[in-house]
Amino acid sequence: MSAEPRINDRIRVPEVRLVGPSGEQVGIVPLAKALELAQEYDLDLVEVAATARPPVCKLMDYGKFKYESAMKAREARKNQAHTVIKEMKLRPKIDPHDYDTKKGHVVRFLKQGDKVKITIMFRGREQSRPELGFRLLQRLASDVEDLGFIESNPKQDGRNMIMVLGPHKKKTEAMAEAREAQAARKAERQGSSDAPSQGDTAEAPADAAEASAETPSEA
Repeated sequence: MSAEPRINDRIRVPEVRLVGPSGEQVGIVPLAKALELAQEYDLDLVEVAATARPPVCKLMDYGKFKYESAMKAREARKNQAHTVIKEMKLRPKIDPHDYDTKKGHVVRFLKQGDKVKITIMFRGREQSRPELGFRLLQRLASDVEDLGFIESNPKQDGRNMIMVLGPHKKKTEAMAEAREAQAARKAERQGSSDAPSQGDTAEAPADAAEASAETPSEA
């Protein structure tokens, strides 16, 4: 079955409840009368509630309506937020520089409104020291607590220990802030490009002085 509504001569009922172009209620009229009014207004007769008795039809520009509906759906998909789970892997005895690098990635993910799965990978004898991984996860959670929270507490999974951090900020909020920051940077670049150069500002007073000298004074 087609999802498209029936329009104009595809409507096969003896009478309809008619809605005018501005949303006004015309009332129940014969189908022939409704089609006649559609021709007078140079609009389409569109069945908007087929299951009603009688069916509800509206006078509208169906082509324009379809275009605007498609644009709204496209904009809604564009702004739709999808929660993404990022993953970051660490070793129990990670060196300070690598830890700072990994933490920076976690901070970036949380700022974007994404969840982060932190995995501590144990090898060899490290498997007998799970407390090392637990302390590392607790340290990381504490370092980023202003951006995220522990959504799933650390738990052992074979040779790995896993914890999930959730962002305080919703994905939609993060996307909106990113768009605002991008617009601000764009405006700043345009402002700097439109500003007069130093040479232009230096020439302006000289031109004014020359014009003043050429203008005769009144007696």
